[in-house]
Amino acid sequence: MRRFRSSLLLAAVALTLAGLPALPQTPTGAPAGGATASEKPNADVVRVGKRLRCKCGCGDTIASCSMLQCEYSKPGKEQIAKMQSLGMTDDQIINSFVQNYSADILLSPPRPYGWIVPYAAILPGLAGIYLFIRKYRKPKPLVEVGTIEIDDPALEKYKDQIEKDLANME
Repeated sequence: MRRFRSSLLLAAVALTLAGLPALPQTPTGAPAGGATASEKPNADVVRVGKRLRCKCGCGDTIASCSMLQCEYSKPGKEQIAKMQSLGMTDDQIINSFVQNYSADILLSPPRPYGWIVPYAAILPGLAGIYLFIRKYRKPKPLVEVGTIEIDDPALEKYKDQIEKDLANME
C-alpha cells in the first residue's frame, strides 16, 4: 500500500511538471524576467534601505516593508540600486533621499535609553511579584481561642465521648 501511494505521488508530480511551460532564456542563459532590485535586493541595497523609513505608513524600513506592491519601497529599492551602480556612497544616497522626501524618512539608530528601559522595567515587575507571593503565601498564625463553651444540651451529653475520642487521636 505504501509503495502504491509513493508511486501515485511521483506520477502526479511528473504530470504537473510536464505541463509547465519552459522559462524563456536570455542570451546569457539565465531565465528571463528575473528578480529586479526591488524584488530581490542585494545586501548593499538592504544595508542602505534599513536606514530609511517607508512612507506607506507601515512603520517598516524601505528594505523590510511587508506590504505587497508597496508604492514607496519598490521604487525606493530600485533607486538605491541605481544610485549604487553610479558609484554613490551610502551617505550620498541617504542625503539624496532626505532632500527628495524630507528628514522624516531618515531612521535614527536606537539610543541607549531605548535598550535600557525594557530591562529596567523588569526589575520593579519582579519585585512586585516577589512581594505579592510573599504576602499571600505566608500562612497566618492561628489565634488561640481558649475553651469553647457548649450551649447546646444535645451536644452536652456527647461531650465526654468527644473528649475520649480526641484523647485517643493524640
